Amino acid sequence: MNRATAITTWMLSLCLGSHLAAGTGLAATHLVPVANGHDLQSQVKATAIKVIPAVVSIASTVMVRDQAFSDETLPFGLFKEPPARRQYGQGSGVIVSPDGFIITNNHVVADAVDVEVILADRRQYKGKVVATDPKTDVAVVKINATNLPTVPWADSNTLAVGEFVLAIGNPLGLSRTVTFGIVSAVGRADVGVADFEDFIQTDAPINPGNSGGALVNVNGELVGINTAIASPTGGSVGVGFAIPSNMARAAMQSLIKTGRVVRGFLGASTQDVSPSLGKIFRLPDVKGAIVTDLQAKGSAERAGLRRGDVVVRFDGRDVMDSGQLRNLVAQSPIGSKHRLDLIRDGKTYQAELTVQEAPRERAKKTQSPSAAASTAHPLTGVVFDDVTPPLARQMDLSVNSGVVVTDIEEGSLAESSGLQPGDVVLELNRQAIHNFTTFQRLADPLKPTDLVLLLVNRQGNALYIPIQGE
Repeated sequence: MNRATAITTWMLSLCLGSHLAAGTGLAATHLVPVANGHDLQSQVKATAIKVIPAVVSIASTVMVRDQAFSDETLPFGLFKEPPARRQYGQGSGVIVSPDGFIITNNHVVADAVDVEVILADRRQYKGKVVATDPKTDVAVVKINATNLPTVPWADSNTLAVGEFVLAIGNPLGLSRTVTFGIVSAVGRADVGVADFEDFIQTDAPINPGNSGGALVNVNGELVGINTAIASPTGGSVGVGFAIPSNMARAAMQSLIKTGRVVRGFLGASTQDVSPSLGKIFRLPDVKGAIVTDLQAKGSAERAGLRRGDVVVRFDGRDVMDSGQLRNLVAQSPIGSKHRLDLIRDGKTYQAELTVQEAPRERAKKTQSPSAAASTAHPLTGVVFDDVTPPLARQMDLSVNSGVVVTDIEEGSLAESSGLQPGDVVLELNRQAIHNFTTFQRLADPLKPTDLVLLLVNRQGNALYIPIQGE
């Protein structure tokens, strides 16, 4: 996980069972009237009684090997492979069908050679891992049983910040544990747990062992699958994350039907809107997804999208960033049609997108450039050169022509803005660059205070980098 810098000194932990110690705390209970005339406490009690029987404990066994060690009895330089040993993990799961289908996290059962499922009434079953999806951290386990209690699905798209929720699971091996809180945030991404992230954040206490457990509303409907916590100690401090039920349910249905998750694919690279890019693209708000590159004959190209278009709404729903747009398309049925609202050159447009199936391997996520620093001139300290076949091989470039950044001065405005050696310049201020002569003709007239908008190819991904002079 690479999210340590995002939460200062905090540690992001998957909620897989461990021997971590965690503190406990008591919160005051207040009776709050609800719509049906009953107090909140009574409704929470009724919900807990209804949901607990459908939440299970999952014990998994994984075979691991320690690092090879030197053996003095072997010839010099040879190492002895240590024998495999068993490693045990513990998590939770939710029964979602009476015939024994259970949804949990991929990290609870990944690579498991043995899975044991323990029901709330202490019945035990051997579990079979039907399929897993690391990209959403979802897995499906099946037990041979019938007439099982289940938790009904809720529409997580209707979930709002401030709603009451219950987290139910088996933290630290303590079965049938219920905690209570609110939805702290929705749409959390870049947490660092999975490739596709759209997490619900909650302050309902979640601890190791809660992974795969249920996050339900006060009506006892499944709104999410508890997955991870952010914590300086490994225990709950009120920052937990759950996969939304709509994402988890779609992944589960696809895993059961095909053994893998079939996802929709935009067929375009996109980039988040920063304040500076918002001004450059004349956007009313700092939100949306900027199209930086198009795949030939992909969904976006067939819909008429162009490089530089900013997608601001998907079927009337605001698009906050590129991650949200990717998730919306990924969850759409293959062949379904959707309306996109765009801003192109400051004007609004609409396009109809027909969703295609994603390729088996997803391209690496584009990293957003950092904020611009100040220096004497937008391109001071940067060395550019024509791309030649020998240079392309030397720098491991994905193209054989164009203009490439071969060196950049540390601390320069361009370097602070996110430009890197190896970036191949495709456009300068929205004008195509084919060789150094063209680049020089456009770059020479630039003044120290001018704005430079570069479109670059970085290891096969296209992204805009704004560089604002002093």
